[in-house]
Amino acid sequence: MFDVKTVSLEWGGKTLTLETGRIARQADGAVLATYGETVVLCAVTAAKSVKEGQDFFPLTVHYQEKFSAAGRIPGGFFKRERGATEKETLTSRLIDRPVRPLFPEGFYNEINVIAQVLSYDGETEPDIVALIAASAALTISGVPFMGPIGAARVGFKDGEYQLNPSLSECKEGRLDLVVAATDTAVMMVESEAKELTEDEMLGAVMFAHEESRKVVAAIIQLAEKAAKDPWEIDLSDNTADIKAKLKSIVGADIAAAYKLTDKSERSNALNAARAKAKEAFADETPQTQMVAIKTMKKVEADIVRGAIIKDGSRIDGRKLDQVRPIEAIVGFLPRTHGSSLFTRGETQTICTTTLGTKDAEQMIDGLEGLSYQRFMLHYNFPPYSVGEVGRFGAPGRREVGHGKLAWRALHPVLPSHDEFPYTIRVLSDVTESNGSSSMATVCGGCLSMMDAGVPIERPVSGIAMGLILEGDEFAVLSDILGDEDHLGDMDFKVAGTEAGITSLQMDIKIAGITREIMAQALKQASAGRAHILSEMTKALGSARSELSAHAPRIETIQIDKSKIRDVIGTGGKVIREIVAETGAKVDIDDEGVIKISSSDIAQIEAAKNWILGIVEEPEVGKVYAGKVVNIVDFGAFVNFMGGKDGLVHVSEMRNERVEKPTDVVSEGQEVKVKVLEIDNRGKVRLSMRVVDQETGEELEDTRPAREPREPRGDRGDRGDRGGDRRGPRRGPGGGGGGRERGPRRERSEGGDPDHMPAFLKED
Repeated sequence: MFDVKTVSLEWGGKTLTLETGRIARQADGAVLATYGETVVLCAVTAAKSVKEGQDFFPLTVHYQEKFSAAGRIPGGFFKRERGATEKETLTSRLIDRPVRPLFPEGFYNEINVIAQVLSYDGETEPDIVALIAASAALTISGVPFMGPIGAARVGFKDGEYQLNPSLSECKEGRLDLVVAATDTAVMMVESEAKELTEDEMLGAVMFAHEESRKVVAAIIQLAEKAAKDPWEIDLSDNTADIKAKLKSIVGADIAAAYKLTDKSERSNALNAARAKAKEAFADETPQTQMVAIKTMKKVEADIVRGAIIKDGSRIDGRKLDQVRPIEAIVGFLPRTHGSSLFTRGETQTICTTTLGTKDAEQMIDGLEGLSYQRFMLHYNFPPYSVGEVGRFGAPGRREVGHGKLAWRALHPVLPSHDEFPYTIRVLSDVTESNGSSSMATVCGGCLSMMDAGVPIERPVSGIAMGLILEGDEFAVLSDILGDEDHLGDMDFKVAGTEAGITSLQMDIKIAGITREIMAQALKQASAGRAHILSEMTKALGSARSELSAHAPRIETIQIDKSKIRDVIGTGGKVIREIVAETGAKVDIDDEGVIKISSSDIAQIEAAKNWILGIVEEPEVGKVYAGKVVNIVDFGAFVNFMGGKDGLVHVSEMRNERVEKPTDVVSEGQEVKVKVLEIDNRGKVRLSMRVVDQETGEELEDTRPAREPREPRGDRGDRGDRGGDRRGPRRGPGGGGGGRERGPRRERSEGGDPDHMPAFLKED
């Protein structure tokens, strides 16, 4: 019934299996990829015709994680997978970026690539498996895909590279790097690193390339068994005459436009040249006009690329390795916790840092279960930043991807949660863009965090590199402009500290680059990063020692785990009361670590003292502040240390005689008390008379000691106290029949000493 084809590969200590012919047989290509116990299905479908007038390649990649893959039910009201999560968006981009350049120019048929995670073992990350499955499905589908590509994840620990490490192994090591590559060249790099050197990073990329080649070979084996017939498409280049005509009409105008250093002026000049070219083809057919518009872009590219390769002349007149002028300002906004304005040429971003408490952490519901993120970086790219009119609203895939790149660059230098127990959010609002606003976000975000007092290990800077490759000749460009990015062959972004690289991302538009080109790009980027870092340190060289006056303060205390229940109280009553009364936020974990936060130090101190009063034991001879909570005939009960009560006997209120406790204190009154005694039952005897009620200082006890009492003598016959003291029971009806009751004894205001607790008796 099924014509199933499979190939298997022992790879990184696990078996990688690619299967086709059993599932999704109506798709143009479908592959079930299994690695360990992680399973991903990828299906490819392609439109058989091109929409009229379409002049771009509509490739769409969708990656989706099924919660059932990990044996989980989605959270939320709907209990089903909804819109794409950040991870799903990033993985969709991860697949799209190396695949897109491998379709021939002029192929405009719409293609859908849908990868779904069906099983997840908790160890094998599904993103690599999905990328491999997508490559295999495209390869066997028959569409003009110039692959296949392989992919690999690389870790680095104790000087050794690790192939496809688990998530926990990546966290323990110094590197999390993903590479996609053809058999001959690297196509895409995405990474986060803990200050690796250029040689270590380059070695990791090359290691990943070698391992990816094994996957490429396996996909070719599958294609030999199951590939469909290739599509017959006509992509012949018949634009030579059109290109020659365009060069003769507007070639000089384009060359002059690209010598204008101001982006706005250059854009206006180019638009005028394009209008002139369009007018020249006004009498041609609509098809010819569309080809002329596409060819115009090639003419522009030829002129710019030729000038760079031949003369080293860039659009804005800079040298190949020269960085544009930089201005960095910190403390730019008055009420934020930290802020910066970072400008590099015509690229500019306002970055702010906001500090929060644990309850501000981002909750992430994914295949791994619920997790919490204490560092967030959000990137916004409004249309006015490039002088255009466009959609303004929720972030798209580009914004999510650029924000994550900057997040990866800054995350390795953050202090641990124990060192800095704050939730951190960095917001980057791009206000101008002409070349790598993501790297401007790295620089501006770093400055804003330092301005907020986040004690990062070292400042981080970032730079975007470009490439012009013509035959065997190439030129690597530092700090590329937007036009150099569009007309070039590579977007190579590097971020790091003076000690090493923290993030590397590479995308190319050609069929891969060599080790030589990557080595040159890394070397040139290192010098550029150092220059940018020196400009940043002119504004602020290290993190501020004090937090902003508007930022919350967090104080951490550790209590015995046995006392957690006392702090929380029944149903959370005690901790809610602490929060309500003091105004501070209080978080307590299962290990007894309590975080108290507020922008008001007094609130933190009040909550801290309250909690310490609950968990600490009072000390005899120590003075405490307290509040009168109850008044009785013989004294007043005082609450102190937050959760302790003790009795101030009427005789300990003043040195002179006190007739009634209400003559001295009232309920709710704040008093200072000294602990005199704690009996074996935990009852506390307090004194007010030996403490200055204004200052809280202990006073000398000036009251003379009491004279010893005379013996009381014979107290009369009180009966046999060894037998049954109750006497005969009353008769039926509760009447007399028992012992006679005498008249009640009158109680004095001070109470009967014989009926007081032992520690309250005066003798």
